Amino acid sequence: MAEFIIKRVLQALLVLLVMTVLVFFGVNVIGNPVYIFASSECDQACLTKIIADLGLDRPVWEQYLVFLGNLLQGDLGNSFTHGIPALSLIFERLPATLELAFAALVLALVIGLPLGMRAGLKPEAFSSRCIMAFSMIGFSLPVFWIGLIMILVFSVQLGWMPSIGRGDTVEVFGTEFSFLTLNGLHHLAMPAFTLSLIMMAMVIRLTRAGMREVLFADYIKFARANGIRERRILSAHVMKNILIPIVTVLGMEFGGVIAFAVVVESIFSWPGVGKMLIDAIGVLDRPLIVAYLIFVVFMFVILNLLVDILYSILDPRVRLGDSPT
Repeated sequence: MAEFIIKRVLQALLVLLVMTVLVFFGVNVIGNPVYIFASSECDQACLTKIIADLGLDRPVWEQYLVFLGNLLQGDLGNSFTHGIPALSLIFERLPATLELAFAALVLALVIGLPLGMRAGLKPEAFSSRCIMAFSMIGFSLPVFWIGLIMILVFSVQLGWMPSIGRGDTVEVFGTEFSFLTLNGLHHLAMPAFTLSLIMMAMVIRLTRAGMREVLFADYIKFARANGIRERRILSAHVMKNILIPIVTVLGMEFGGVIAFAVVVESIFSWPGVGKMLIDAIGVLDRPLIVAYLIFVVFMFVILNLLVDILYSILDPRVRLGDSPT
């Protein structure tokens, strides 16, 4: 067990190192931020001073070594535009993104599980066919298009929902939350639903497939033969078995939701890290862009590592073979 965990940790560290190289050098070949910060009247001496102030007068490889040394100390550099540590900006915006991602996850489970169970119990019914068609639409339509259509219909045409912003917030332990106020929930509804559609479609399909497999298992037939009520069978036997793959997939998908909430946050002007990334790209704020990408890579690697370790604890056979992720 210890050997397996050490091996996975070393692999995770190697992935992080490789990704820091790719991210840092990839971002540094895009454009030149100096001309964005310099005014039209800035002469060569002025440009030279800006380059030195931003630390761009060194070779790229030297900039990377400085970045890597600072990274090992938990420092991802200072934002060009804000002049403060990039990591503090990410943590300042992260609660809004986490709130949006958790709301999307809750919606995906609350709506997707019942619909998937319905589709699994009566697969030939018209309602079940409509549910599967809805899941296909959730997978197929681009998120930005869904968001724009929802704004057009529910905000512009009907005037029911606010289209931008986070609404009123309440501070809890120094962190602002919007879901604790009615106005905040009103603002949260559309972006959370838009972000949840892909996860919802996935939950519907996984639940339906699990239902079709478990319902014909011998222990379900035995439970029915013993006169156990159908509701009890579904809640105590079927749900426990179909939730295992669903929770596993959603646990891995949750990192993707946080990482790719950029589109939804941009459409609805949600003040999260995704919106911050778009703003940073607009002004070529390299330290902030690199810090965000490194943070996302770190989050994915840690999630994969935790899932690998959890699987090795639950199923010893995993330690003898390849990682399930």
